Amino acid sequence: MKLILNNLVLMFFFISVSLAQNNSQFVNVFIGTDGTGHTFPGPSMPFGMVQPGLDNNDKDWAYTSGYQYKDTTLLGFSQTRLSGTGIGEMGDILLLPFVETSTKINQTSYKKKSEKAEVGYYTLTKNDGVTVELTASERVAFHKYTFPTANAFVYINFQHGLKFLTDSLVLESDVKIENNQTISGYCHTKNWVERTYFFVIQFDKPFSTSNLLPKEKKENAPKYIFDFQLDNKKQLQVKIALSTVSVEGAKLNLNTEIQHWEFEKVRKNAQQAWNSYLNRIEIEAEQKQKEIFYTSLYHLLLQPSNIADVDGKYRGADDKIHLAKDNQYYSTLSIWDIYRAAFPLLELIAPEKINPIVNSMLEHHKAAGFLPIWTAWGQDNYCMIGNHAIPMLLSAYNNGFKGFDAHEALKAMVETSTQSHINSDWKLYNQFGYYPFDKLDNESVSRTLESSFDDWCVSQMAKNLNDTTIYSIFTKRAKYYKNLFDNETKLFRGKDTQGNWRTPFDPLKATSPMNNPGDYTEANAWQYFWTPAQYDIGGMIDLLGGKTNFTNHLNTFFTTEAQNPDKFLGQEAMIGQYAHGNEPSHHIVYLYAFSDSPKTGQKYIHQIINEFHNNTPNGMIGNDDCGQMSAWYIFSCLGFYPVNSATGEFVIGAPQLKKAVIHLQNGKKFIVEAENFSKTAILSQARLLNKKNLKTPVLSYQDIMKGGILTFKMTNQ
Repeated sequence: MKLILNNLVLMFFFISVSLAQNNSQFVNVFIGTDGTGHTFPGPSMPFGMVQPGLDNNDKDWAYTSGYQYKDTTLLGFSQTRLSGTGIGEMGDILLLPFVETSTKINQTSYKKKSEKAEVGYYTLTKNDGVTVELTASERVAFHKYTFPTANAFVYINFQHGLKFLTDSLVLESDVKIENNQTISGYCHTKNWVERTYFFVIQFDKPFSTSNLLPKEKKENAPKYIFDFQLDNKKQLQVKIALSTVSVEGAKLNLNTEIQHWEFEKVRKNAQQAWNSYLNRIEIEAEQKQKEIFYTSLYHLLLQPSNIADVDGKYRGADDKIHLAKDNQYYSTLSIWDIYRAAFPLLELIAPEKINPIVNSMLEHHKAAGFLPIWTAWGQDNYCMIGNHAIPMLLSAYNNGFKGFDAHEALKAMVETSTQSHINSDWKLYNQFGYYPFDKLDNESVSRTLESSFDDWCVSQMAKNLNDTTIYSIFTKRAKYYKNLFDNETKLFRGKDTQGNWRTPFDPLKATSPMNNPGDYTEANAWQYFWTPAQYDIGGMIDLLGGKTNFTNHLNTFFTTEAQNPDKFLGQEAMIGQYAHGNEPSHHIVYLYAFSDSPKTGQKYIHQIINEFHNNTPNGMIGNDDCGQMSAWYIFSCLGFYPVNSATGEFVIGAPQLKKAVIHLQNGKKFIVEAENFSKTAILSQARLLNKKNLKTPVLSYQDIMKGGILTFKMTNQ
């Protein structure tokens, strides 16, 4: 009861804040849709299950969200997708309205100038004159079509999906036409994950005929064309509800969330829901920066997705039906990306979501035997390395979230770190104190470095709970990264079972398991060198022989140019070897705070903000990766960043805007103000918390949550 009351108080406060502002007006949903941002402009609710939108293509790396801004090819409008990822998934149930009947309609286009979108709404007009409008509730996509003639057609393709390394996609399906206004069923698909989605489709007007199209090779789901005879308004509306559980669950979602056919009401509700989150931070900035900032906040809050039905039922990692606590079970957890900054930012601005997210990860552990790695629709695709749900659990505990069992969390962390599973061979790891490249011929260095961080997190959780045995074991493991330090090159380097270094060794050569196997993950030796600095900055300084050498190493990193960097290997948005386009580099610029030259880091932060982020469709260089790139931008504008995302500490840089107000729970405010801030005064010469000088470049989560004022005195010197 106490938790429910606290949530109600929190909800009331944030709603009252939202009524006074309309920050959704600054969201430009097209940012990141041109190039490698891989975002999409279609509507969605915060943390929603559905994301209806336009699909230009159903495969190709550029189209992982289904959309590219410059492409006017139109396959149709599917109901689900991922935001900013490097691999495509979802794309469920493609609909395409048209005016001329045809059995070959997979190549059509639209008028680019007619395309418009904002928070909770998307529209365009096809070249045949059909206007499409989209909005959504949490679990229901809502389409509105306006035709140039009363004789209208809708193509529905249940075989469709955003494909990754597959041509067939659907393994089996069962689609039933219940009556001339209702279609229901399920599709069992295998793409990035293997999953089953259930659905119900409702039209607001009856169709007169249905035409089942012939199946092509490897197709296991039907495609239909439905014919409608419309009235003088020439409009047709469609609702598509989804569920992981059953058709009955999809119908319950539909009848609970949208009981009417009032499109504008759903659109308005979506905008209000977004403002309740977007208004939690106010900033003083010019229009351009407001658009980038609030679009970043919007992209952050698109996920993780609550995939529980309105009654709390969901399909777990064990393919069994479970009941979620508080009717919330979160998936679309791109954990290798979001543990760094996106999750810590949610702890600040959406604290009511943290306990449910943590409990979702613990429930996944119960079902699968280890904590999630990268989940979509409740299933793990095991993408990327490490087990970074571990630092997320520690972060939640350290920041005072008590809505989960801490001892259960430690048990899950230990089991995940001791019982071998995909990408984690603990017998091999413990035998050598590192992953040897002759036993693990791909990502051996990166896996060692990232596992060391997870091990440190386990040790700290054990320390919190007074488990001295676990603390001792994992404190030792947390130092394994040092076993791969090459004193000659001053980098971490692949080593075999005999202790020999990998030769030849090119520290600038980026590797990736997908297309260029080697010892590193979407990065090179220089970029991965700074991974242990997330949690052991002192140990890294010692390895290099002191602060001066540490500073020189950073300077070399930021000034050593690469030849022909490959964006498919994370080499994008470069400053020297710093690659802002991929996550392993994101914390590195903040390490200057521990160097002899902290203002050098502030200079680079300003450069990254202004060169690699813009309010244009190509204004995001590198995948947004479910909000991580956006979270980096938001934190950096505020002037601090979670280098160690598990401790609740933020390393201070320099703010990139004049003023920001973070509206906290219980009515408190945390204000960031930059005195003398200008386009040239971008460096911080002093920082004060509630008028007291900060002696170290660190701000804590608790400092922020108490409310107060962080003042930066800016200079151009």
